[in-house]
Formats: sequence, C-alpha cells, structure tokens
Amino acid sequence: MRRKIKINRQIQPDLVFRSLKVAKFINHVMRRGKKSVARRAVYDSFAAIKEKTKSEPLEVFETALKNVGPHTELKSRRVGGANYQIPHEVNSRRRLTLAMRWILEAARSKSGRPMSARLADELVAASQNQGEAIKKRENVHKMAEANRAFAHFARPAAGGMRSVSASAPRPVR
Repeated sequence: MRRKIKINRQIQPDLVFRSLKVAKFINHVMRRGKKSVARRAVYDSFAAIKEKTKSEPLEVFETALKNVGPHTELKSRRVGGANYQIPHEVNSRRRLTLAMRWILEAARSKSGRPMSARLADELVAASQNQGEAIKKRENVHKMAEANRAFAHFARPAAGGMRSVSASAPRPVR
C-alpha cells in the first residue's frame, strides 16, 4: 500500500533576519516545543559569530550550510538477496535538511559550554570547511565514491526488470 503524501507546511521567516532558512534551523534546534529557548540559542550564536569573525552572521550561516550539504548519499537496495549501498544524488531540500542536522549533531556532541557557543563554533568551522559536520560530509562522499560500482542498480531499465525466463526464446539457426 502506498503511504500518504506528506503535507508541506509553510513556515514563516524568522523575526530578526527575515530568513526562511534561519526559521527552519530554529525549528531544528527546538526540543520539546521550546521555541523561545531555541531562538535564544540561535540568535546568541549569531551574535558570537559576529564578534568572532567580524562579518555578517547570516553570510557565515549560509556558507556553512552550503559547505556541509552533501551532493551524493547512499541508499540501501536489496537486489538478488544481497543489500547494496547505492549512491544517489541529493536534492536541494534534503541537502539543506542534512546540513542542518549534521551541524546540530556536531554542536550537541560537544559538552561543557552553552549551546549558543557550541553552535557558533560549529557554524564558523563549517563555513571554513572544517569541523565535525564537514568530516561527516566527507565520509558520506567517500562511501558513495567507494560504492560507485553499484550505481547501475539505482533504477531498473525503462521497460522494467525482466527475468531471463520471461523473455521470448531466441530462434535457433
């Protein structure tokens, strides 16, 4: 049976930067519905970024998202009793979601400092092609490159998959 089609909700841009990406990032940071806590963490991290880099925090944020977003990822597919990791290109929405998720995971994995400071450090590092989130992207790309031999399993041919027994017999001369 097919799944229900997911309803894409329209989110409002954030209050300070008027950016949909920042609003989505705040939603990713939010836990247990505490949006004001998430907003404070994100805006404080942007203030820390402005102090550290002396540049516009929104530009650093956009650069970090662009740098961390993967171009290819692996998807499992069962073919002939074996599971293969097949490389697939990542569409822009999923690339953005994965970038936000990986930056947050990297920031949350560190401890001992406030979330805003950890988030600021990870965003600055990601904008300079460094940090844990970039390592994660590099690992995904390496795995996809290693499994490039299985790319032909990505989609069946236009006519669908035909078994040998289903094909018409060849005439013998």
